[in-house]
Amino acid sequence: MEKSETLQEFYKRKFNWLPENIRNDIGHFNIFRLTFSDESKIDSIPYRRRDFYKIMLLKGNSLVYYADQVFEIKKQALVFSNPFIPYKCDHLENAEIFYCIFNQHFFSQFGNINQYEIFLPGGTHVFELQDEHVLKVQDTLNKMETELQADYKYKYEVIKNLVFDLIHFGLKLKPNALLAKQPLNSSQRISSMFLELLERQFPIDDMHPTVQMRSASDFASNLNVHVNHLNRAVKESTQKTTTQLISERIVQESKILLRHSTWNVSEVAYALGFSEVTHFNNFFKKHVLTSPLKFRNVHP
Repeated sequence: MEKSETLQEFYKRKFNWLPENIRNDIGHFNIFRLTFSDESKIDSIPYRRRDFYKIMLLKGNSLVYYADQVFEIKKQALVFSNPFIPYKCDHLENAEIFYCIFNQHFFSQFGNINQYEIFLPGGTHVFELQDEHVLKVQDTLNKMETELQADYKYKYEVIKNLVFDLIHFGLKLKPNALLAKQPLNSSQRISSMFLELLERQFPIDDMHPTVQMRSASDFASNLNVHVNHLNRAVKESTQKTTTQLISERIVQESKILLRHSTWNVSEVAYALGFSEVTHFNNFFKKHVLTSPLKFRNVHP
């Protein structure tokens, strides 16, 4: 898997120029409109992580690849992407994109956007929109564009609030995302820490070249709890066993690597913590009902 694309690389790839105000140590925000017709030459964008956030209004026929899922956008959708999950978009025909990008520093001391479900690994990131939804999202993006071009001293504070408007608009499209948080009991806290620790190992890339924890006892040791206590807590909170959740996440990552990396099956197996490629083949067949090689050939 390629390393994360930086803001500088994004600008060079997309526009062959760099904004004067782009720096690693300060916040950055920008907004763009793009249109693809049937005759447009659309460059293939690699499936990878970016080190910035993006909120996109997609109109027209597009495919959004997110983790191991593929979403077909036939009419319109609102898409949230973040630095933690690799993704790419293929714009098939007559697609229009209106999107903003920003980095973590842009929200320094202005709220924690990572607490919201749409930016969490297990959250919902793609929302199909009705026509009336499109008008509201488009209006918010238009306001961002207007503010960005203005000379108002506090325009970036206005833009940050507009970004939060889009975040909450997306959350309202999924009502259960707005349920009040209940106090966590002991089992829920342990389960939550386990899931966070599990997710930290992914995606497999230059920063995380191999999986380090593969068993319930590995996680229990890192969480400083007895493995039986961890297993009970996870089962009580998720209705799944610890082994099930670990296996499901490894299956998900294996699909991503087989689809989007150039690694051979042996390299994928090693990255996912399998000492023998045969063990990986058996594991994959058990969960996906086909071999890794056949899966790659069917899902290029």
